[in-house]
Amino acid sequence: MAENQLKALEKKIDELIALCQELDRENQVLKKDQAGWQRERKDLIDKNELARSKVEAMIGRLRAME
Repeated sequence: MAENQLKALEKKIDELIALCQELDRENQVLKKDQAGWQRERKDLIDKNELARSKVEAMIGRLRAME
């Protein structure tokens, strides 16, 4: 009986180790994706700020023409 329990416990431990490894791989992928999204967000914010500056400059030139 004890040997069966040990084998069952060993199997569960192996399953937990495999699950931890899978979760670790998934976590690494998610971190990589997050870093990509953060870079993309920063790029979009920078482009938006540049567009805003250009529009404000155009508005200023138009007002100066009045």
